[in-house]
Amino acid sequence: MKNDFSRRAFLKTASIAGLAIAASPTLVFGNPLKPSKVNVALIGTGLRGQNHLHNLLQRDDIEVSAICDVDGEMLGKALKMIREAGHREPATFTGSEYAYRDMLQLPDVQGVVISTPWLWHPIMAVDTMKAGKYAGVEVSAANTIEDCWDMVNASESSGSHCMILENVCYRRDIMAIHNMVKQGIFGELLHCHCGYQHDLREVLFNDGTQAYGGGVEFGEKGYSEARWRTEHYLKRNGDVYPTHGVGPIANMLDINRGNRFVSLTSTATKARGINNYIVEKGGADHPNAGLEWKMGDIVTTTITTANGESIIVLHDTTLPRPYSLGFRVQGTKGLWMKDGNQIYIEGTSDPHRWEPSQPYIDKYDHPLWKTYENLAEGSGHGGMDFFVMNAFVESIKRGIAPPLDVYDAAAWSVITPLSARSIANGSDPQDFPDFTRGRWIKRKPVFGVSSGY
Repeated sequence: MKNDFSRRAFLKTASIAGLAIAASPTLVFGNPLKPSKVNVALIGTGLRGQNHLHNLLQRDDIEVSAICDVDGEMLGKALKMIREAGHREPATFTGSEYAYRDMLQLPDVQGVVISTPWLWHPIMAVDTMKAGKYAGVEVSAANTIEDCWDMVNASESSGSHCMILENVCYRRDIMAIHNMVKQGIFGELLHCHCGYQHDLREVLFNDGTQAYGGGVEFGEKGYSEARWRTEHYLKRNGDVYPTHGVGPIANMLDINRGNRFVSLTSTATKARGINNYIVEKGGADHPNAGLEWKMGDIVTTTITTANGESIIVLHDTTLPRPYSLGFRVQGTKGLWMKDGNQIYIEGTSDPHRWEPSQPYIDKYDHPLWKTYENLAEGSGHGGMDFFVMNAFVESIKRGIAPPLDVYDAAAWSVITPLSARSIANGSDPQDFPDFTRGRWIKRKPVFGVSSGY
């Protein structure tokens, strides 16, 4: 309760402007504030949508005007959250997969948070922008190359904006490393690792009888993400979830802002993890034990950039393993590796010996975190959910492009179809589209810029 009170009190004061300026340097040049109250709607009120809703309800500069979901149970849970927070009852939309389009006709809605199954992300983002509203879309933002271009074209033609809600960009240690990169501590960057390495088998197969581990069902018999996410593993072979790793690295390398992704190659192992899991949990005679899963257990993608860096991205979610995003940032003066929490800086570290990275993380803690850590507490995912939603809201209030914009959404998400195409063609190189149409050459970095630099 104390944390909720302090956060609400903060958001009533003018100090919110300082946080907004920290989110984007555009604000420094005097963009006038729009009305202090922002009307936000949500499409998707499942587990992730409820997390976003919780954070929005902590703010006194937000009116949750409308919510939409085809799932009546989840919609009811969201309405209960809104009532218990003392907020006015929102308009509700349900009964059809396209009910959200009626919601988009509400004139007061300024921003829409999209937390739905992946296939709907680009469709809903495009419709939101065409309706003249800000789209905040969960990850990944798109599934095909055409999806990516549709989002870019919709933004450019409508003048509306789309923010990819990649919360890992705001993780505290990641922002500290970002701070170190920008201060030249690692020298000139050359090579990075990242990925999504997370045992999701109990998420992909869940019939709802337990929070996790509830059988080996998916699709219509599944619960939550098992209803839709698992189908991708059955029918696709590529990195279907690249942005948690790639987003933070892209910001460090100034992708779309003086640099760009140029090409990639991808490889995939055979698929064994899911079948083994089904047999172990449900038996060899279970109907799902006979399915042929297309997605390889480990997908490895190597990306090259215009400025000469390389990036290795891993997708590893169907084998037993601890969670890791596998970050490694390496330059001419040293490197940091998240796994092992180790760092080496030439001239500072003992020659040829790793140091613990935490003292560096503490020393170079990003100004945003040092100033607003109390507000981030309890917002979800270690506090980073506060920052990503705040950036979305403040962008709306000022009528500016968000720090993670539609070009980022496209460049990061297009890894999925390009990796699938590379794997299908014997790991042939695939060229990245230039979604900025050449503007990346002159665009300036914006993420993480603050008065602390």
